[in-house]
Amino acid sequence: MTILEVNFVKNSRLKQTSQVIWVGFFANIALTLLKLAAGILGRSSAMVADAIHSVSDFITDLVIAGSLKVAAKPRDGNHKYGHGKVETLAAAFVGVVLFGVGVGILYSGAGNIYTHYTDGPLQRPGMIAFYAAVFSIVIKEILFRYTIRAGKRNHSPVVIANAWHHRSDVYSSLATLAGIGGAIFLGPKWVILDPLAAILVSFFIFKVGFVIVKVALLELIETSLPSETEKEILGLAAGVEGVYNPHDLKTRKIGSNIAIDLHIQVPHDMNVKDAHDITVALEKVLRAKYGEDTFISVHMEPL
Repeated sequence: MTILEVNFVKNSRLKQTSQVIWVGFFANIALTLLKLAAGILGRSSAMVADAIHSVSDFITDLVIAGSLKVAAKPRDGNHKYGHGKVETLAAAFVGVVLFGVGVGILYSGAGNIYTHYTDGPLQRPGMIAFYAAVFSIVIKEILFRYTIRAGKRNHSPVVIANAWHHRSDVYSSLATLAGIGGAIFLGPKWVILDPLAAILVSFFIFKVGFVIVKVALLELIETSLPSETEKEILGLAAGVEGVYNPHDLKTRKIGSNIAIDLHIQVPHDMNVKDAHDITVALEKVLRAKYGEDTFISVHMEPL
């Protein structure tokens, strides 16, 4: 693949990933305003908490859009492996924000329960809050599926993290719907279900945030690729003509790309040109499998 072709692929990836982030950004703004209005007019603490969760969505969308632009920059003298880790760092940021949102929602829900038992019963939420929860579930599930496809297609950890952020909204809206529905349809005695739903939402958000941060941190501390992938790499190398005993494999992720450091053996009496041709053939096989931006270092040893 020529430099022009590589740059075209990079630009296409940036365009696709940025597009999906901006679609989510504007959808999140609309949903936040809708849910906040429905929560206030419908007297639903769970819906207000859900709206606050959505505020975090479009804030992280802005961070992600910026990180994708930085990550797409070409390698330079100070970043010889490119800027891919910026995506990973942004993914970790998304997870941390989710944790913060979860704490806020937990605090709000617990406060409303305390108020219910100390200052008198909470008001029953209105149907507008119920309908807003249904609408939010549908839109957020569509956004999740749209975003996760784009993230996997472009091997973007930050877009995948953002997709799960959308899915956390689905979870929160489902819990909100259950709480609001129970408070409305089961009578005044069950109005406590509304803030209880807000607390349940917070635990869903904690879980999603934990998974996102864990995956990002594992990459930032240079964790190797899964053993299945490393076995596959060794198998591909062993299948290249002239390659003997591929070993001492080291791997890691760099944003949406991977790095492979591999030792191979070649006949001790082989001339330098033929040995070099073998490494070129090996690199072509690995890049065909894992992408043209794969970082490959091959060390040759005499057989």
